[in-house]
Amino acid sequence: METIKELQTRSEIIQAYPVMHELRTDLSEETYLALFGEMGKEGYRLFALYVDEEIVSLTGIGERVNFYNKHHIYIYDLITSPNHRSKGYGKLLLEYVHRLAGELGVEYVALESGLARRDAHRFYEEKLGYEKWCYSFRKKLS
Repeated sequence: METIKELQTRSEIIQAYPVMHELRTDLSEETYLALFGEMGKEGYRLFALYVDEEIVSLTGIGERVNFYNKHHIYIYDLITSPNHRSKGYGKLLLEYVHRLAGELGVEYVALESGLARRDAHRFYEEKLGYEKWCYSFRKKLS
């Protein structure tokens, strides 16, 4: 049986680390916990999809406002454990986020996806109705 739950306790957040690490491979558990604490102050929320007692999929979101997306939910993270992919769990989590966004009265749900993740792009566009409308850029300083 699938259950979606917002993770709020330290033990829940630690339990989610192995799944998050599948997406954010550069993060040690220590860095993950430190960043989570900082991000939480800015409204970051982490939701897990459980099958029985096991976390199989995660999404990290934040409610934001800016000039181009207006009042929106931004999806920072979406990952499903490799041995649980192609079972509809990512879609279930995104549909949950869409309902939450509707309850909050936001205008958009937005996300970014790495250029090489073509299967993910197809999933967002074809299965969930997202539109590709911009590129995102960043520059490493140091």
